[in-house]
Amino acid sequence: MTEDRRPYGIGEWARRFGRRLRRAALLDASLYEEVESDRSANGEAAIVVLLAAIAAGIASIENNGLSGVFLIAAAALIGWWIWAYIAYVIGTRLLPRPETQADHGELLRTIGFSASPGILLVFGAYPPAAPILFLGCGVWMLVAMVVGVRQALDFEGKRATARAIVVCALGFPIYAIIVAGSLLVLGPWPM
Repeated sequence: MTEDRRPYGIGEWARRFGRRLRRAALLDASLYEEVESDRSANGEAAIVVLLAAIAAGIASIENNGLSGVFLIAAAALIGWWIWAYIAYVIGTRLLPRPETQADHGELLRTIGFSASPGILLVFGAYPPAAPILFLGCGVWMLVAMVVGVRQALDFEGKRATARAIVVCALGFPIYAIIVAGSLLVLGPWPM
């Protein structure tokens, strides 16, 4: 399903964006194909990353205050850009398939939208729910990331998902170190 590209107002943009968020969270491969090819979705992908980061920041506001929200948002944007670049290099230079054609922007968009389940982290503001919520959303986001990477790198065939998992497995630890470092400092638990 390709979205209509006619100019629209803020209300229509919000409805379209909300549909994209839902489809991304539901692991809709066609959504990841859609945003991969939609160069105008860079800003939307950044908004998804920011919303997930702000949700995580709100969940940890009791421990880190408002400044923690800003620090988590900054770390998320930097981590997103780095992770997309790492996935791009691994997917296009180390593990490409003949059909693989991608650029950094395509991975920025698909990986950005894969952060959509992270918006639920806002419910981590209820401390007893925080650990399981952070774990569950983290796994969900990782699965969404595999779908996004698979679509952005145009992996096809029986082993397409396995190849995307390998790209993520090789690149994700670097991203995870950035996230883990920020959560250790700013996490949603008492210090």
